[in-house]
Amino acid sequence: MRTRTALAAAAAAVAVLTAGCSSGGNAGGGQDTGRDSGPVKLRFLSLAWQKESIAANKEIVAAWNTANPDIQVEYVQGSWDNVNDQLVTSFEAGDPPDVIHEDSPALAGFASRGYLLDLAGKLPAELKNDIPQQAWDTVTFGDGKGGQGVYGVPFLQESQVIIGNKKLLDAAKVRVPTPDDPWTWDEFAQISKKLTKGGAFGTAWPLKAPVNKVLTQALNFGGTFFQTDGTKTTVKVGPAEREVLSRIHDQLYKDRSADPSALGMGTADPLPGFYAGKYALLPTGVYLRQQVVEQAPEGFEWVTIPPLKGTTAEQGAISQTLSVAADSEHPEQATSFISYFLNSANQVKLAKGDWLLPTSVKAAADPAMTTKENGWDVATASAKNLVVAPYLKVNGYDEWKSKVATPTLQSYFANKISLDQAAKTLVEEGNQVLERYNK
Repeated sequence: MRTRTALAAAAAAVAVLTAGCSSGGNAGGGQDTGRDSGPVKLRFLSLAWQKESIAANKEIVAAWNTANPDIQVEYVQGSWDNVNDQLVTSFEAGDPPDVIHEDSPALAGFASRGYLLDLAGKLPAELKNDIPQQAWDTVTFGDGKGGQGVYGVPFLQESQVIIGNKKLLDAAKVRVPTPDDPWTWDEFAQISKKLTKGGAFGTAWPLKAPVNKVLTQALNFGGTFFQTDGTKTTVKVGPAEREVLSRIHDQLYKDRSADPSALGMGTADPLPGFYAGKYALLPTGVYLRQQVVEQAPEGFEWVTIPPLKGTTAEQGAISQTLSVAADSEHPEQATSFISYFLNSANQVKLAKGDWLLPTSVKAAADPAMTTKENGWDVATASAKNLVVAPYLKVNGYDEWKSKVATPTLQSYFANKISLDQAAKTLVEEGNQVLERYNK
């Protein structure tokens, strides 16, 4: 997911999360008066950060409170910055928010420590059946006792698409693909070379944080990077895993159709160069369309290009989720609120506010999500390619990512080490990390 900077909101979230007043009134040791007098009170920690997304969240909460005077929800504004540490503090204090907004990778650890309620069998069929199994797979984890549970409701997902400069594509007479007839990686390489001329590059790969992007798109060729035998997980970098790595590297140093100076950039950093015609194509997450709409110079024309296809167009999916704290005094009411908050009509509002993809099948079919304006039709269609990201299920992935994979891939893409050297490091040093988690 994208980087969020909202330190003031984070500080406010810490204060609220560690406050002594629980939703039920007694988690901090006091008397539970919520059951005997007044409405049930729930706290909802939201990590919405964009103006439109915050507005959509608050609108839905207000509508719930109006329709449900006996179950009142307090909206708590949180931040993606350090939210996991904040939540651990509140969990261990026995006073977490009742309803928790998170992303799916965080749920595995919380679930195994008993912090989250298993929602299997507790959600209405209408909601459960409206979300595809691939999305439910992103929130299904071990319970720490040998079983499996569903520890959140997935509602927003991100796919990787390409944003293109329409003027440059038209001038080069490049075929603009459709979701039913996407570019292959070979076509993308050829087109990038064709668009590289006059000091301009066909594409830019901002790979300051390369791991999730690479692992997500490696699934185009069946690359999973991990294999599990029984309870032991190890790293693998075989031919399938090498495909995307070598193709990006070739664009940088063989075809010279990708700008090496963009490697150290964050996702949005190449946009000024994109507007100026320095880059014709930007592989990126669907949410970046919002910044193009808001920031592009007047008259700038752009198109959203569907995900690339290798042997498949599959990509790894990470979901934004809503969960119920295991310590909530009112789990049934919290579950009812989530079911309302994430109905198909509300998922449309949330997706539009965050410029992401709803998991709801009904929401994805809404005219607002299928309009050609701002590439919503292409973005929404890309959801069909999302499958559970294999690394979501790997205990120790975060440490492998930060200590091994990130510096290794940065060195490889900077042309400081070979692919064989990168593969050797990813596997050998990666397995040393995972070994501690396999015990």
